[in-house]
Amino acid sequence: MFYREAGDFSTTYPQDSQTFPIRFDRYRYYAVLVIAFAVVPFIINDYWLNAIFLPFLIYSIAAIGLNILVGYCGQVSLGTGGFMAVGAYSCYKFMTGVDIWLMGADGQMIQYALPPINIFFSVILAGLVTAAVGVLFGLPSLRIKGFYLAVATLAAQFFLVWLFNKWEWAYNYSASGQINAPTRGFLGVDVTGPATEAWATYLFCLMFVIGSAVLARNLTRGSVGRKWMAIRDMDIAAEIIGVNPLRAKLSAFAVSSFFVGVSGALFFSVYLGAVEVGEAFGIQKSFLVLFMIIIGGLGSIFGSFAGAAFMVLLPVLLKNTLVGTLGWPTDLAAHIEFIIVGALIVVFLILEPHGLAQLWRVAKEKLRLWPFPY
Repeated sequence: MFYREAGDFSTTYPQDSQTFPIRFDRYRYYAVLVIAFAVVPFIINDYWLNAIFLPFLIYSIAAIGLNILVGYCGQVSLGTGGFMAVGAYSCYKFMTGVDIWLMGADGQMIQYALPPINIFFSVILAGLVTAAVGVLFGLPSLRIKGFYLAVATLAAQFFLVWLFNKWEWAYNYSASGQINAPTRGFLGVDVTGPATEAWATYLFCLMFVIGSAVLARNLTRGSVGRKWMAIRDMDIAAEIIGVNPLRAKLSAFAVSSFFVGVSGALFFSVYLGAVEVGEAFGIQKSFLVLFMIIIGGLGSIFGSFAGAAFMVLLPVLLKNTLVGTLGWPTDLAAHIEFIIVGALIVVFLILEPHGLAQLWRVAKEKLRLWPFPY
């Protein structure tokens, strides 16, 4: 009986169109933020950070980005891992200093070395570089769609991984081909490197997650988001009523790639610290993020968080239960995880295409009506 709308009314249009029009939802949202900022940093340890919190936060940003492209704009993409690699390697170059060559007055090439950039701005710039690359690979969406677009983005995935394997400048001519994040700080506190504190890296990633969620929510609720959804529902009809398919599709690729690039930069610099592109950003990463938005719910910001939480918590739960408690082999637990994820994808695609987000909405409606039947 506590979840009621009685007494909640709006007197202005901004009040009526706010994200959480029901007072109870707003209080719940504020409570989550208070716990995330004021409680978790004081109780978090390295295990919880590396096993749950950092993967959840970083994959949430990637899921939001892919959901904008697939769920809101209807453009299928299988190149998420490659775009995360662009963000990671771009962040590495900005963190270590970018060396560029320009043509001099005498016709000779002159090398300029830009100084290392602060980690916060390195992540933002990495997202912008990834957005530009996403627009480039999004150009085929103007002519092809569906299965053929998926194949085109899959080609981008393999091309980008191959590029960062062969392009020595991208990994500063390292003999191993691996990139390692140097120690960098934000507001006087180290957030990358071996001596970081758990609370510092957690709050640094949480800051990007909150910013990404607010930005994505406002974009999808505004005119830009309505254009994306018009293209998703029927692109020909959208063009007839005045939506520019070129701008709508490329803007979706740019915004989506920006979020994915930010997640790739954080995945490399804050979470792993050292990556090799084939191991960290292979095709399995693209499918992992795609499974998150399918299970969480297409076309839903909350679904991106729900899918990321599910895909991060499931392996931890199975490992602790099957391996730690029952003593089953590790490979058997991994195979059971694949079976569960595959079965859930089939179930959600057939029975509930909108995923966990729709189940949450139905549960809230039941709670609002209880104990009355309608």
